[in-house]
Amino acid sequence: MAGSRTPVLDRVTYPRDTRGMTAPELAQLADELRQETIDAVSVTGGHLGAGLGVVELTVALHHVFDTPRDKIIWDVGHQAYPHKILTGRRDRIRTLRQGGGLSGFTRRSESEYDPFGAAHCSTSISAGLGIATARDLKGEDFDVVAVIGDGSMSAGMAYEAMNNAGASDSRMLVILNDNDMSIAPPVGAMSAYLSQIVSSRSYCSLRELAKQMAKRFPRAIEKTAARAEEFARGLVTGGTLFEELGFFYVGPVDGHNLDHLLPILRKLKGRKHGPVLLHVVTEKGRGHPFPQAHAEKYHAVAKFDVVTGVQSKPSANAPTYTQVFADSLIAEAEADEAIVAVTAAMPSGTGLDRFAKRFPDRCFDVGIAEQHAVTFAAGMATEGLKPFASIYSTFLQRGYDQVVHDVALQSLPVRFAIDRAGLVGADGATHAGSFDLVYLCCLPGFIVMAPSDEAELAHMVATAAAIDDRPSAVRYPRGEGIGIELPAKGTPLEIGRGRVVREGSAIALLSLGGRLQECLAAADELAARGFSATVADARFAKPIDTDLVRRLAREHAALITIEEGASGGFGAQVLEFLARDGALDRGLAVRPMVLPDRFIDHDKPERQYAEVGLDAAGIVAQALAALVGTGYQTETIGPDTVRVGA
Repeated sequence: MAGSRTPVLDRVTYPRDTRGMTAPELAQLADELRQETIDAVSVTGGHLGAGLGVVELTVALHHVFDTPRDKIIWDVGHQAYPHKILTGRRDRIRTLRQGGGLSGFTRRSESEYDPFGAAHCSTSISAGLGIATARDLKGEDFDVVAVIGDGSMSAGMAYEAMNNAGASDSRMLVILNDNDMSIAPPVGAMSAYLSQIVSSRSYCSLRELAKQMAKRFPRAIEKTAARAEEFARGLVTGGTLFEELGFFYVGPVDGHNLDHLLPILRKLKGRKHGPVLLHVVTEKGRGHPFPQAHAEKYHAVAKFDVVTGVQSKPSANAPTYTQVFADSLIAEAEADEAIVAVTAAMPSGTGLDRFAKRFPDRCFDVGIAEQHAVTFAAGMATEGLKPFASIYSTFLQRGYDQVVHDVALQSLPVRFAIDRAGLVGADGATHAGSFDLVYLCCLPGFIVMAPSDEAELAHMVATAAAIDDRPSAVRYPRGEGIGIELPAKGTPLEIGRGRVVREGSAIALLSLGGRLQECLAAADELAARGFSATVADARFAKPIDTDLVRRLAREHAALITIEEGASGGFGAQVLEFLARDGALDRGLAVRPMVLPDRFIDHDKPERQYAEVGLDAAGIVAQALAALVGTGYQTETIGPDTVRVGA
């Protein structure tokens, strides 16, 4: 903020407060909005770079369009922090991604200015077309604007939507936020001037008049005229692709220059016919306080000092599961040149950037295209390669048909490395890995593993590498391991075989995945109350260790299964087996512990697991409840339950 200017942002609570502002005031507003965004994220952490890149665009859109009557849809939502500040949420912006606070993404329940919730990419054009179609069917009149980053344009869904929008001739505006110059020619005054001309109503009218006149000429001349215009506009603007999809293309425009943005948006507002694509070029992370060399400038940051740029990440006590996966895969690939790795635009998030440095010719980033990633891996598997497709649990959902049809149905040995399994903290429900156990365990022939610690993960990577006759998956949580000693290289496990970690007699705790330490803590608490507990690590969600399950059922009065997933996964398989095996007829008490039948809001992971009862206290409570009626007598004294006899 320059000098001693009177603050402008303090005068803005809602977008309507910007609509009487002068051009200099809007420019000052953008400066203050950028600083407010930086300051807020320094307190909360979050996705900073994308939001800083669209500050001027956000100001321009809310100044020109009549929001919330006009609908602005932000793709992904990473870039929506400035939008939130301008739409009545500035007083809560420092609660971003905190328990009970604002979501890090757009959310319909949070504000009328968020017409469509987003956190996965490439949905904005489809949603916008749906809203525009509903508007037309209802005879209403408002503008629909979809803001999509060029990274999101690597996903097929965006092109499916554009193809449909172009064919339907629906009135909507798509703004392509090109923030790395990946498709843009040089931007300057001439380009901005041409874009203003192209977007003007007079140009549109002349263009339509020329079309109508051309139709009166012989067919060959009409075609020649159309091709000449397309060729000329393609040379000037680079928009031929979008024109072919049925969009009226305008751009490229400097997305940080309000003198260019405002007149073009005013001309495009209320345009009566067909979809328009406005191509704006921005700098991701513009005005970021960190030096250019900081990679964090371009995406997400932890809390940081706005003066020094130093982030307040806690010191690591153990390597993360992501790091362990990457190192384990590298170790396997050193010994087996058939191993290759695939990621869908998340090389650093999945750890495959480490693999790519060691094996640059054996690592493939296919862009935001999970469907393609899965079938691409399946194709490599048919030729004897050993593909590891490393995709977040929440993102693998987008490639599920390919998992079923192209991998499972053909029994191809694609290895899925599923990061971010279970609850993930500040990113909330949209990024939680809640459903992979359910949607994978139901597939015939699939092997599904979940490590209880980082050493187990190394062994499971080795196991997946050794499986060459069917698909497999290993799912692991976000964050650090427990600090256990790691092997130099994993050892393949026996398929479908679990392990007993602690022997007991009264109750069995059968854990799958990262809740094993909580089960051990629960066993300690149960022992203090007079109940001896066996703790077992299932290792495999599919196939389950039927010998282990049968033994636990036979030797204990109650059996609790614990997993970090929705109902229908591991516990459901154990219950089905026990029912078929007759254990339930013998009076065994079984309690499956899963995520509840609702989405879990963002918070710290430990608080999320406590909220859903998948911590030690919750496991103890379930164990004691299961023992009621099994022959163990209990007496309740205040909040405590103690055993008094058998």
